[in-house]
Amino acid sequence: MKVNRREFIQITGATAAGLAVSGLGFDLHPVKVQAQMLKTVYARETLSICPYCAVGCGIIVQTSRSGSGRVINIEGDPDHVINRGSLCSKGASLAQLTENENRITEPMYRAPYAKQWKKVSWDWALTEIAKRIKATRDESFELKNAKGQVVNRTTAIASVGSAAMDNEECWIYQALMRATGIVYLEHQARI
Repeated sequence: MKVNRREFIQITGATAAGLAVSGLGFDLHPVKVQAQMLKTVYARETLSICPYCAVGCGIIVQTSRSGSGRVINIEGDPDHVINRGSLCSKGASLAQLTENENRITEPMYRAPYAKQWKKVSWDWALTEIAKRIKATRDESFELKNAKGQVVNRTTAIASVGSAAMDNEECWIYQALMRATGIVYLEHQARI
């Protein structure tokens, strides 16, 4: 048998790799396995949209059918026209957003010059927001501009929309904002 230097190195490398694998205790005989029950087998599936950016990737949210209704798994929707089942790293981590013990689930308020945040009720928070919007609008509302044209606007309030809303929700949202006289409307996708 005539072996050149290159073939000798290849044979030696293959032999060394074989010995290394056998020395690690790998058994190449067939093994009998049993499939485990998937944790999502009895889950309720709900189609949704990823809330992070303006792409609007479709997701499937699987929740427990038990009384808790906790999120078990979130994955890309393979039937969705935009992402065809794939998700970016932020979308793939959505389950951590929903099932996180550090997530704030109640409104928090920090008074001016206070050092600590305190929990407040939803009724108080929504009422306070509405009062402040109304006060700012009343103070800054313009019926006519400098040329005498009717404008019915406020330039002291701006609004930033959400990438998680579909076109119909965006239309309703901007119609509400324009009805209050807000002219500075922006969207998360443009920021």
